[in-house]
Order: sequence, then C-alpha cells, then structure tokens
Amino acid sequence: MSRQILDESRIHPAVRDKVASLHADIVKEVQDAVAANAVVVVGMRQNLMPKHARKILDLNNVAYKYLEYGSYFSGWRRRNALKMWTGWPTFPMVFVKGVLVGGAADLARLHANGELAKLLA
Repeated sequence: MSRQILDESRIHPAVRDKVASLHADIVKEVQDAVAANAVVVVGMRQNLMPKHARKILDLNNVAYKYLEYGSYFSGWRRRNALKMWTGWPTFPMVFVKGVLVGGAADLARLHANGELAKLLA
C-alpha cells in the first residue's frame, strides 16, 4: 500500500508554486544530510524521543548526523514541511542509508532484533 498524495491536477495552478516551495529549504537540508550520511536523526528541542534515538546510536558507536529544528514553542510550521515530505507524523525521523526507518521506538526495535546492524553493514 502506498501513501496517498494529492494529485497535482487537484491543486489549483495559482497555488502550485506555493505548495511546491513552502519551506523547501528545510526539506533540502534534510535530503542533503541523508545523501551525505549513513544515519540521520531529525529532531527538536524539548522532545525526549530524539534524545532517546541518539542515545541508542551513541551506545552502539554508530556515527550519525543530528539536525534539530525548533521546539514545542517554535519552528512547527517549518517542521510540517518535513512531515508532509516524509509522511511521518512525529519526531525524531530516523534515516538509515537513505531510508526512513521511523522514530526512536522503531530504531530501538531495529537495534534489538539485529536489523540495524544489517542495514549499516
């Protein structure tokens, strides 16, 4: 099953550019980091789950790039662009070898069952 995305023909031509370019800088920054690093964690201040994901990686000596965007009190509009791009609703967003693997709990499961090591090999 694939995630449904509103077809461009259902977006009025007068707003297509706005939709396509809204906070494109944050998406590009994450795309560039994902292309350049084996593991990327995208998070926000005051959220314990990005810290949890980073701790899992730190304890296992896995190098990663961490990108932090705002907090519960700021940056939510920019972070929405990442949610729309990935379809992932929460932070952190963890990418391994260019693939979104989910959040901290998903990373913990991958580590526990040995899949993280396989993905990084």
